[in-house]
Parts: sequence; C-alpha cells; structure tokens
Amino acid sequence: MSTLTKTMSEKVMLHYFNGRGKMESIRWLLTVARVEFDETYLDTREQYEELVKDGSLMFQQVPMVEIDGMKLVQTRAILNYIAEKYHLHGKDLKDRAMVNMYSEGLIDLMEMMMILPFCADPKPKLDNIYAKAKDRYLPVFEKALTGPVYLVGGKLSMADVLLLECTLMLEERFVGIMGDFPNVKSFQGRMLLTPAVAHFISPGSKRKPMPDENYAQRAAKVFNMKLPLQ
Repeated sequence: MSTLTKTMSEKVMLHYFNGRGKMESIRWLLTVARVEFDETYLDTREQYEELVKDGSLMFQQVPMVEIDGMKLVQTRAILNYIAEKYHLHGKDLKDRAMVNMYSEGLIDLMEMMMILPFCADPKPKLDNIYAKAKDRYLPVFEKALTGPVYLVGGKLSMADVLLLECTLMLEERFVGIMGDFPNVKSFQGRMLLTPAVAHFISPGSKRKPMPDENYAQRAAKVFNMKLPLQ
C-alpha cells in the first residue's frame, strides 16, 4: 500500500471537548456517511496549547478533524469536505448551492442553542430561539418537504442530516414544537429509521448528551473563559 493510500484509509480523528458543540454536526455527518472515527478530548488548557504550538490549529480554534492526511479546521469547511467526499453535497453546482443555503441556516439556528449552557439566564435566548424557529426557519423546510423525500435533488445530502440534528435539538428544548410542521416531522421519522441514524441515537453511541453546566465549565477551563457569558 502506498503512503498516500494508507493516509487516505486511516481512521478519522476528531479533536474537541467531550460534548456536542460545533463538533456534533460533524459526528452526525460522518455517521450518516458510514465513516468510522475516533476522538481525542480536550480536558486541559495544556492539551489545547500543545495543539496550537505544533501548528495543528490554523486559527487557534477547535473543532479540528484529521482526515486524509490533513488537519481541517473551521466547522463549515470540515462539513463541506466530508459532504463532498461522501456524495452528500448534491449532484451539481446548483444543488450544492441549495445544500449550502439550507445548511447555513440550520447551523445559524443550532449555534443559538449551543450558547445556552454558557448563559446565566437562558430564558430570553430560549424565547428568541423558539420564535425564530417557528417563524423563520421551520416554515422554510416545511415548504421544501411538501412532496420531496429529501431537501435537494431527490437524494440524501448534508442539509438533510443537519435538519434532523436541528429538529432533535429543538424538541429537547421545546416539547411539541414540531406540531405545526407535519412535513418536517414526517421527514424526521423517516430519517430516524435509517440504520446508521438509529444506531447513532441509541444508548452507548458516540452521540453526545444534551450539554449542561459541566460541559460549559470544561470548555471555559480550556479556553480561559469567564462564565457566565453575557
């Protein structure tokens, strides 16, 4: 086996905290693509500083993913690479544009939820998330799924994976939020029946639990952040 072939076949390695955060979408996408991965968790400031020192973090930020002999950073760049490599990015340029637009919107919504464990009083943010989810985001996907099984081009894409992840996150926070969006709820049900997804949401999988104060404290320790955030 050539060095290049060996590098391309090595297991993917994820570098992040032992929690969801921005890495969770990457875990979801790798899972649906049926790509095995291992994880190295950042528990100390020293681990993070070592990654910075050896040049592994281009912008001194995580997540970082080792794949195909590269050390990829920036969440969207990582997601796009995985989607492109494993044929989850549409069949042509126009499809990719749609996949990216849907994905960007979903990431925006999920990032609003990611900040909640770091806040002293999450209620105002929860109220804002609920309103935006129901008025701005979910109606887009409800309309897009009127008829089609998948969001773009009649085939599974990164946008579908992120929509599933996002709807599950919303339901953790807001019971019954999907009641006004039957197409999205039906889509979610279909996705949950696929073998890779069914395994990922089962106990003992690599899916991370809903973040809590302990997760926030670990991240704050690594990055020398003062909590709560304003």
